[in-house]
Amino acid sequence: MLFLQAIQWILDPEHWSEVNFQAGIAEELGDHLWLSFLAVVFTAAVALPIGLYIGHTGRGRGFAIVVANVVRAVPTLGLLSVLLLVSLTIPPAVFVFVLLGVPPLLAGAYAGLEAIDRQTIDASRAMGMTEWQILRRVELPLAAPLILGGLRGATLQIIASVTLVSNFGINSLGDFILGGLAANDYVQMTAGAILVTVLALLVDGLLAVLQRFATPRGVPRGRGASTARVRRLPVPNRAPVSEGN
Repeated sequence: MLFLQAIQWILDPEHWSEVNFQAGIAEELGDHLWLSFLAVVFTAAVALPIGLYIGHTGRGRGFAIVVANVVRAVPTLGLLSVLLLVSLTIPPAVFVFVLLGVPPLLAGAYAGLEAIDRQTIDASRAMGMTEWQILRRVELPLAAPLILGGLRGATLQIIASVTLVSNFGINSLGDFILGGLAANDYVQMTAGAILVTVLALLVDGLLAVLQRFATPRGVPRGRGASTARVRRLPVPNRAPVSEGN
C-alpha cells in the first residue's frame, strides 16, 4: 500500500540525513520551520497592531475587509514567481507568506475585540481606566481565544504554502514532493505530503492547547469573548415604608 510505503520511507534513518544526494528530512524540516516562523512573526507584527486598533476604536473596519479580500484574491504561486524571479532569496518569499497570513489574523484580532460586550468596556472606563489599560487588561485577555484562532488559521496557511518555494530552489519539505514527481517516485511524493500534513497538524494542535488555556476564567471555553458580560449586582429588596399616622 502506497501510504504504508511512504511511512516506511519517512522512518528510514538514511532519509533523515540524505535523499538522492540532496538534503535529508531533518535539514528540509528545519528550513521549512524557519521560513514558516519568520513569516508568522512578520505577519503578527503587521496584523495584530492594525487589528487591535480597528477592534478598539471601530475605525477602518470596512477598509480592512476590502484590503483583506483583495489580498486573498492574489495567486500565491504567481506572486512568488514574479518576486523570486527578480531575487532568489528568502525575503521575497517571506513577504508573500505574510500577505497570505495577514487576513485571518487581522480578522481574528478585530473580531475578538468587537465581540466583547460594550458594557464591559463602559464599566472599565467608569472605573477610571485609560484606553491603553482597557486594551491591555480587559480587551486582550477576553479576546485572546479569538486572536489565537486567527493565528492558527494564518499559521496553517503559511506552513502549507511554504512548500511552494521548492519550485524556486529554496529548501523546504516541498523538495520531496517535487523530487518524487520528477523521478516518478510516488512513495517519496506521498511521504513529502505526509510530512507537511503532520507538521501542520502538530503546530495546530499546540496552538489549540494554547488557545484553550488562554480562555479567561469565568468564560465558557470555546465560546470566546462574546460571552463576556458585566455581572449585574442584585438589587436588594427595599423594606416596606410604613405609613405615618
